[in-house]
Amino acid sequence: MAPDLIDILTFRAGYNTTVVVIGATLLGVGGGVTGVFALLRRRALISDAISHATLPGVAGAFLVALALGLDGRNMAALLLGACLSGALGVLAVQWMRDHTRLPEDAAIGTVLSVFFGLGIVLLSYIQTLSAAGQAGLEGYLLGSTASMLRHEAELIGIAAAVVVVLALLFLKEFGLVCFDPDYAAARGWSIARIDLLMMALLLTVVAIGLKTVGLILIIALVIIPPVAARFWTERLGPMVAISALIGGLACWLGAALSALWPDLPSGAMIVLTGSALFVLSLLLAPARGLLANATRQLHFRLLVGQRQVLLAVAAGRPAPDPLARRLLTGRGLLTSDGGLTDAGRQAAARLRRDQALWDRYLADHPAEALLTRAWALHPIERVLPADVVAELERRVAGDAAGGEPTPCR
Repeated sequence: MAPDLIDILTFRAGYNTTVVVIGATLLGVGGGVTGVFALLRRRALISDAISHATLPGVAGAFLVALALGLDGRNMAALLLGACLSGALGVLAVQWMRDHTRLPEDAAIGTVLSVFFGLGIVLLSYIQTLSAAGQAGLEGYLLGSTASMLRHEAELIGIAAAVVVVLALLFLKEFGLVCFDPDYAAARGWSIARIDLLMMALLLTVVAIGLKTVGLILIIALVIIPPVAARFWTERLGPMVAISALIGGLACWLGAALSALWPDLPSGAMIVLTGSALFVLSLLLAPARGLLANATRQLHFRLLVGQRQVLLAVAAGRPAPDPLARRLLTGRGLLTSDGGLTDAGRQAAARLRRDQALWDRYLADHPAEALLTRAWALHPIERVLPADVVAELERRVAGDAAGGEPTPCR
């Protein structure tokens, strides 16, 4: 009987399926961690060039292994070839960016197309050989987790663990270079070496992910988790943790779904699962999600509308906003016929007093006022220090009495 999804997710669906799911999950964690720094350094697309540049390395390693009388599908040899050609692709992009007038995106496109074309030519040549095993190389294009062996999963797990440990050890350096490279250089840090280490970690993840996701889709495993994590937090440490969680979850669920429906490609299922997690983050994240932003904007409009209606009624002006009137009536600030209750008159007096203080603060400290969070939307005592509020009240009282006090400093 075929295993169900719960058995697969809880590692009870057989030895081979368990190996595949664990190996893919570890890969997702590594991809999520390294992708954060590529995203913040604005070099996310470099992973696309790296992934396509690995194809001739994989094919070349297969040919070299056959020439040496070894198994051409030896994963260690194929990953070594992928790393070498991927590193060559990165160096080619950097050289064209630094020594020609080509922008980085044009350099990436050039390297991507040239290396990928060379890899396709080598794969076509390999298909004409009589040696066994050449058919398995096609799995490196779109991913093939079903054929993952234990030693391959162990290799992926070890490489992913090394990547995560190095990323955490250099978290401070990576973060400073991503956010303020000029300050990092002023402190004597070698920006080129730190960039090289970040690219090395990214290259490692891309290389070990070829077997699972494939070189065409590996870029999604590096970009989607940190982009989704960015909706949940604005701090680097939590962003790295959330990105690792999303990457691992996407690979865990995607590999499980691929095992449940073997006809579906594993790489595509992992990417689609990651995309679903991205959409959920886009919609539901409390920091930057669309629903949270819509809720904050609605709350802002309702708050401003109620303030305007309350002040208008207190001044004897018409208040055309029916929703704000109903809300104020429900709060007991307006009567059913639209007049002010005792609580409404007190609230209107507080609003007039706050507005006068905020206007005075804006006149005396325009730069600070424009940078003040929640400007004029909350009682001034909740935003400004008590001594500043007292000085503003003195000045407002002086203005009302006709005096001309000097601006407070």
